[in-house]
Amino acid sequence: MRIMGFLILSIGIAGAVQAQRPRAVDTSTASDASKAAPRPAPPSVKAKYEGGIFGYNKTMEGTLNFDDTNQRLLFRNEDQKELFFIPYNAVNSAFADTQKRRPGAATVAQNIPYFGFPLGFIKTKVRYVTLQYSDPDTRVAGVASFRLDNKDLVDSVVYALANRAGLIPRGEIYVRKADEAKKTTP
Repeated sequence: MRIMGFLILSIGIAGAVQAQRPRAVDTSTASDASKAAPRPAPPSVKAKYEGGIFGYNKTMEGTLNFDDTNQRLLFRNEDQKELFFIPYNAVNSAFADTQKRRPGAATVAQNIPYFGFPLGFIKTKVRYVTLQYSDPDTRVAGVASFRLDNKDLVDSVVYALANRAGLIPRGEIYVRKADEAKKTTP
């Protein structure tokens, strides 16, 4: 009985060791759809500023503009007045973020007796462009987020900004290399 138990235990350990070995990945046939370049971003995009810039605490509707002549990402309000900008060389990372939010109407409707219970489960996807920046001129750093309409638009804006700011892809986000970040920080 002991010998049979020892034999079964040995086979189990050998199988576990075999499962832990590294496996070769054939990169020639594996294709990653997320690495495909999205369509070009328009020069001006309707956006809702959600916060992150020093001195601008309220959410605002407006447009995000790529100002390539001045090397900056510019936010204008609905009257096309320039409110603030983030220089391309100040952007340390950029990524597309998706969050699930319950609309205000669903929150109110869930309190209706008998019929409101399932309405509390309604959620919508909200798409954001999130930027981490560190401005070498003003020595201000932060995380700013802008809400856009759809995933394709968010992906194209993040990709366009990453190319203009000189960021490199790292998984799903774009980052500035550490040696380049030290050059821009005084």
